[in-house]
Amino acid sequence: MTDSIRLEPRRLKPSSIALPGSKSISNRALIIHALAGGNIIPENLSTCDDTAVIARAFKDNPYEIDIMAAGTAMRFMTAYLAVTEGKHVLTGTERMKQRPIKILVDALRFLGADIQYTGEEGFPPLLIKGKKLKGGSVEVAGNVSSQYVSALLMIGPTLEKGLELRLLGNVISRPYIDLTLNLMHEYGADAEWTDVDTITIRPKRYEERSYTIENDWTAASYWYAILTLLNDRKSYIRFPGLKNGSRQGDSAAKYIFSLLGVKTTFADKEMDELTDVTITRKPQMLPRLEYDFKNQPDLAQTLIALCPIMNIPFKFMGLSSLKLKETDRIEAMKTEMAKLGYVLHDSNNSEIIWNGERCEVANPIIIDTYKDHRMAMAFAPLSIKLGELTINNPEVVSKSYPHFWNDLRKAGFSIEEIK
Repeated sequence: MTDSIRLEPRRLKPSSIALPGSKSISNRALIIHALAGGNIIPENLSTCDDTAVIARAFKDNPYEIDIMAAGTAMRFMTAYLAVTEGKHVLTGTERMKQRPIKILVDALRFLGADIQYTGEEGFPPLLIKGKKLKGGSVEVAGNVSSQYVSALLMIGPTLEKGLELRLLGNVISRPYIDLTLNLMHEYGADAEWTDVDTITIRPKRYEERSYTIENDWTAASYWYAILTLLNDRKSYIRFPGLKNGSRQGDSAAKYIFSLLGVKTTFADKEMDELTDVTITRKPQMLPRLEYDFKNQPDLAQTLIALCPIMNIPFKFMGLSSLKLKETDRIEAMKTEMAKLGYVLHDSNNSEIIWNGERCEVANPIIIDTYKDHRMAMAFAPLSIKLGELTINNPEVVSKSYPHFWNDLRKAGFSIEEIK
């Protein structure tokens, strides 16, 4: 295993990048595909760790299912196993055992699920005895994690009475909820928003069908950052397999980066067709950026790293979920950006601000990744401005974008492995 890598941009060239299949869509498609009967496997599944642990659980069906560091898999599999005959222990890494799951377990128990904690109350591991559930009405917090909501929605059609799900509080990451509903519709579910805070799902079996997964817009965002930093009007990057009308929340990258001078062009203007996307650079000087990331939290680290390097002060809001991810991403970003000489401040556990304040630059600059794939990928583009950059534990990218470093090499980055 490589301890760290040294990145150095050499002859960066126009590139066509085969992005991974969307992790968010892949994980949902696997769960729905299994609930539909499990015969027709979705095409273009992500090869990332998160999707692989779900696929492996379905293939091997072990008594103890270890989903490692895959938070999405923990939440989705908890609901899936609760409605599927059998007895299983669901566990993960030490960090996973610190990530709360009580909100989801309480909702499933309210619907009749048999779930017990085998360690600390409110946290994995879980002992789940699956059975048919009656369903009915349940309330769940909408302001903590949309994955709790999506986990409940996907089992809705299998419940005897269906499901009426009322979301409490200010709903975050709503595009991910709509992404789940859209995929459920693709598999024949009867589910819709029936009020501003309520989703109703009628009991109706999923229908098996073939389905091709769109590529990952979050993965594209790192290339948007690269093109922003290149500041070369002749450069372009092309991605096949994206949609103009994508339901992925992080397709908002095309809007956010337009503010930073990156233009997005779709080869096919049809909203729901997979097509090639080309991004190019145009002149743009933004004096300051304010943005609420509550619907796109996974884009935040990329912009937090990018803006100071571009000398763009910012205030980013809607970041409360970042403290519950693979690491406390707000603290991690403050620590690592300080190594580059930028002093970031946070407030209310949900905002991060840079007003131009500087500090002494670390020598040498070595970025720690905190077992967090997005830390590695958010900082990698900065090597363009810094000349070179060392990143520890680069293998963390396997969680969502396993061939990220190979794609950087293809685009002209020199990457030296340090053991």
